[in-house]
Amino acid sequence: MKKIVIIGECMIELNGEPFGKMWQAYGGDTLNTATYLARLSRRSELDVCYLSAMGNDNLSSAMIEKWQQDGINTDWVLRDPKRQAGLYLIQLDKQGERTFLYWRNQSAARYLLQHPDYPTILEQLSSADMIYLSGISLAILPEQDRTLLIQQLVSLARQRVEIAFDSNFRPHLWQSFEEARQCYLSLLPHVHLALMTFDDEQLLWQDNDPQQAIARLKQTGVKNIVLKIGAEGALIAQANQQIVRVKTKLITDVVDTTAAGDAFNAGFLNGYLQEKPLTLCCEQGNRLAGIVIQHKGAIIQK
Repeated sequence: MKKIVIIGECMIELNGEPFGKMWQAYGGDTLNTATYLARLSRRSELDVCYLSAMGNDNLSSAMIEKWQQDGINTDWVLRDPKRQAGLYLIQLDKQGERTFLYWRNQSAARYLLQHPDYPTILEQLSSADMIYLSGISLAILPEQDRTLLIQQLVSLARQRVEIAFDSNFRPHLWQSFEEARQCYLSLLPHVHLALMTFDDEQLLWQDNDPQQAIARLKQTGVKNIVLKIGAEGALIAQANQQIVRVKTKLITDVVDTTAAGDAFNAGFLNGYLQEKPLTLCCEQGNRLAGIVIQHKGAIIQK
């Protein structure tokens, strides 16, 4: 059995119209990926572990129970008696595009590395085949904790644990673009698999086109690059090989693009951890993302 440890934050999700009809769910980029990956994968073949911190409140307990029902290993979800999960509100326009409002500054996940049980978890991370995290996983942490986590990931990469990273750049989570750039540059040379979105890369690095983004990522030392380009599919770039484009099927009835990239990552990782060719991994990712965007919310019903 292979083991992937996914590091991040899950929040309570409110979805709907302000002061109108609204429903409660939960989500977060890495949790979305963990959920879809666990649903796709056989438990006998892949152990999908989520590493985060939650409160001791009823909402936290209910969310963790749902993750377990989806097949996620929650043994490494630490409980913080002083804090709770963060909260976010999704608002959709007529085209299915979304905007977010967040309340997360005191969330339990933000203080994951300060939890008294975190050192015990850290000792076990070297047993993982892969550790997956996103730019949001890093951005929510206090600066000192963020630096420490990167140092720990670098050490684990040197122990032959594969690091997978989705930059998922969100400007409002960083003090400046330069802070985000320096943080990413400290991690990227140790990343084995980069699952990036061109829109995010262009925003942060001002890349003129996807080819420039790939060239820049190659210079950092990333071994395998997958660049998501929306409705046009994805580009694959590996060392000393030509860029390969994997097209996707056009979806005409888009309802909600929330978690499209997270779902792609789950489909891709499911194939990658089974050692399938990267083109097939992309095809899996495209198919799953296409299904998710035809439903409301970050995590759709089974």
